[in-house]
Amino acid sequence: MSGVLSPGGRVRRRLAAAAALGPLATWPGLSQAGSQVEEPLADAVRGALSAAIAELAPPKPSFTGIEERLAYLRWLGNMSERLHKQKAELVTRVEFLQTLWYESKRAGLEPSLMLGLVQVESGFRRYAISVVGARGYTQVMPFWARLIGDGDVARLFHMQTNLRFGCVILRHYLNLERGDLYLALGRYNGSRGRPEYPTAVFGARRGWDAPAA
Repeated sequence: MSGVLSPGGRVRRRLAAAAALGPLATWPGLSQAGSQVEEPLADAVRGALSAAIAELAPPKPSFTGIEERLAYLRWLGNMSERLHKQKAELVTRVEFLQTLWYESKRAGLEPSLMLGLVQVESGFRRYAISVVGARGYTQVMPFWARLIGDGDVARLFHMQTNLRFGCVILRHYLNLERGDLYLALGRYNGSRGRPEYPTAVFGARRGWDAPAA
């Protein structure tokens, strides 16, 4: 029966094929962050998360010096070129990248990590909905809007709102897991301890890592 692949073998084959396609490949069957599990939150944690997603300031980056600004502009140009096939309209593409960069940095996350997560979760589709109802670029479950937002699930399709929720939730899981990104991604996906989802996001992140300046 050497020609029959086990389920694990099929997953590995899909991952290998996706990696071979480069940074804009998607991972069919793995976009399941909607299986995030609703857990009770302490009042202090809920308050902190609510504050983190409140007051959506415009994503205008600030820099301490010219070199930092130039590095950001190089990143923006590089990522814009790579993302062209997924988002052909320049203004939309730049707005998305500026917002993702801003929200990633605000949450203390690497933009390449969040680009990888969005790629795996939604294939960069703003209005993506999973089979269990997760929404938007980062596939946020509706219960998060009730727990730490204003309860308006429709707002999860708003670009900055969705990216902020995704970044804040991942940062929350990363804190819970004491900095272990593998386990934090598993929580985000609802598959803590299993390798498929973290492996997919790590692979996508490598494709988005900017080259050295």
